[in-house]
Amino acid sequence: MNLSPEWVPVLTVHGFDAVHWCTIGAASAPDWEIIAYAFQYKYVVFTHNLDFGIILAHSKAGGPSVIQVRTKDVSPSHLCATVVSILNKYRHIIENGVLVTVDELKSRIRILPI
Repeated sequence: MNLSPEWVPVLTVHGFDAVHWCTIGAASAPDWEIIAYAFQYKYVVFTHNLDFGIILAHSKAGGPSVIQVRTKDVSPSHLCATVVSILNKYRHIIENGVLVTVDELKSRIRILPI
């Protein structure tokens, strides 16, 4: 819920299936509910919320993959090229369960479980 629904058409036009949580579940849903849904339906969580990485670390789960953005400007116009590049470059391991941290200068990938 902390990233704009504007990301959905941006990701879709670049060849990724995307859906915003607001079309699936309640805006007030706890993070663990979003994680459980993503795991069950093989979604990747794309977020600005660092709590998802913490949940994965504490649960020692092997999925779902989480891509967390750590920038102030999280708009598609600012980060689209960076995010799409990372998704394309690491698509094969994102499908298997990773935590990706993205900012304007670098990205860091951790294989799950962590």
